[in-house]
Amino acid sequence: MPRMLDVSEDVRAEIGDDEADRLLAGENAPGSYDCTSCRTPGDPEQERTSTVLFVGDETAVLAFAHATCIPSQVVRVSEEQLQGAVRSITGQEPQPPAPAPAPAPASARVPSDTRQAVLGVTSGLVLIEGDLHPALVVEPTAPITRPGSYGTEDEFLPLLIEQGFLPVSGLNAKPPVLAGWSVLLAVGQLHAILQPGTAGGQPVAWWQAHQPLQVTDGWRTAANKSHTVLVFAAPVGSIGQQPREDLLRDALEKAAANGSLVAAAMPLAGTS
Repeated sequence: MPRMLDVSEDVRAEIGDDEADRLLAGENAPGSYDCTSCRTPGDPEQERTSTVLFVGDETAVLAFAHATCIPSQVVRVSEEQLQGAVRSITGQEPQPPAPAPAPAPASARVPSDTRQAVLGVTSGLVLIEGDLHPALVVEPTAPITRPGSYGTEDEFLPLLIEQGFLPVSGLNAKPPVLAGWSVLLAVGQLHAILQPGTAGGQPVAWWQAHQPLQVTDGWRTAANKSHTVLVFAAPVGSIGQQPREDLLRDALEKAAANGSLVAAAMPLAGTS
C-alpha cells in the first residue's frame, strides 16, 4: 500500500529532491510514528501524514505528524529547543507529566527600546459560547515601550493592535483569526507564537519559550480538535499568575471590563 506522505516545497528545499523522493517512495519513511503534535500513534500507510522538519542552529530533525494536526512545514527553533525535542522523540530523556488543570506559565524576552522585556505566557481552557477553548494569556513583567522611543508610557496594547489584535470587552465571543500568526505546538509541548516573516518569508517567533512549555492533556486535546488557539494579551499587572482556570477567567473578564485586554485567534502550527 502506498505511503500517504505530504512533503511541502519548503521541506523539499531543505532536505533536497533525492531525500524527498526517497521519503515519498517509502524508503526512509517510518512504518509508524508518534505524531509530533498530539503524541498519538500514526501510520503513513493508513492516514495522510505530514513531514515536519525542525531546523536549529546546527542540527535538523525530520519528524512526522498527522496531516489533520499540522501541515508539512519547516519549523525553525533554537538549538537548545531542538535538542530537547530530539530527547523527547527518541525517548532518551523522560518528559515530566502534564500538570494538573491549573494554568502553566512560561516566559521569553522581546525587544523593548534598549532593554529586554520579559513576556509571561499562561495556558488554560476558557469557556466561550458553551465550548472550552485552548487559550494563551500573554502579560509582560514590565511596561513595554515602543522600540526606538525614549518615553516611559506602556504601549504594549497599542503595538499589538497595530499588528491586528482587537480589543475585547468580554469573553462572550471568540476573537477573529489573525492572518499570518500561529501557535506552534510540537512534540506535545508549546514552543512559540509565530508572526509573519518579512517580505513573505518564513514565519518568525514573536514569542519563544526558553524551554518548551508543558500543557495539560485537556488543553492539547482541545487545541487539536479546533486547530485554533485563542491568544489574549494584557499590560503588566492586569492578570497575574492565577492558580486555577476559573480565577484566570475572572482576571481576564476584569481586564476586559477595564479596557485592558486584546485578543486574536491563531491556527495551531499554521503556516500562512
